[in-house]
Amino acid sequence: MLLEDLQETIKKEIGVLLYFSGENCNVCHALRPKFKELFNNSFPKVKQIYLDAHQNPKISAHFQVFSVPTMLVFLDGREFIREGRAVSLYQLEDKLQRPYSIMTE
Repeated sequence: MLLEDLQETIKKEIGVLLYFSGENCNVCHALRPKFKELFNNSFPKVKQIYLDAHQNPKISAHFQVFSVPTMLVFLDGREFIREGRAVSLYQLEDKLQRPYSIMTE
């Protein structure tokens, strides 16, 4: 994926989840299906994009991602949430619920 294409996607979508992981990151692999389930069930209009940080160094550097897993949520083209390593899915869902419902009414 090209950085320019990703930036365009962030601008045009209601919401975008960027999930940066790594091939040898066990935490990344354990959290990914949980994020996928949460967003599919609770935030279906948020586009989910999963990137290997090591295979996409230009994109990782642009978004200042220095460790994995890192999760960024963009709403209306702006970064709304940035979480790394230890992420509470319940807190994430709580933070997103109200703005998501307002944007998708």
